[in-house]
Amino acid sequence: MIIDRIALLLTVVGALNWGSIGLFQFDLVSWICGGPSSLLSRIIFTVVGLAGVWCISLLFRSRDAYGHVEE
Repeated sequence: MIIDRIALLLTVVGALNWGSIGLFQFDLVSWICGGPSSLLSRIIFTVVGLAGVWCISLLFRSRDAYGHVEE
């Protein structure tokens, strides 16, 4: 599903942002959007968080649900 791919992409973006915070103490999203408390930053953080919650469902789906054929 397309929503799975979008959620996974957003989750990866969030993970990379957290990695940059952990390694370099640099929050890319906040830097681009004007600070961690700006409305745009909060929206982005919320959307990425919701994408992460959506990706939890990927852990519990059977392989058949993805439309893959067993080889």
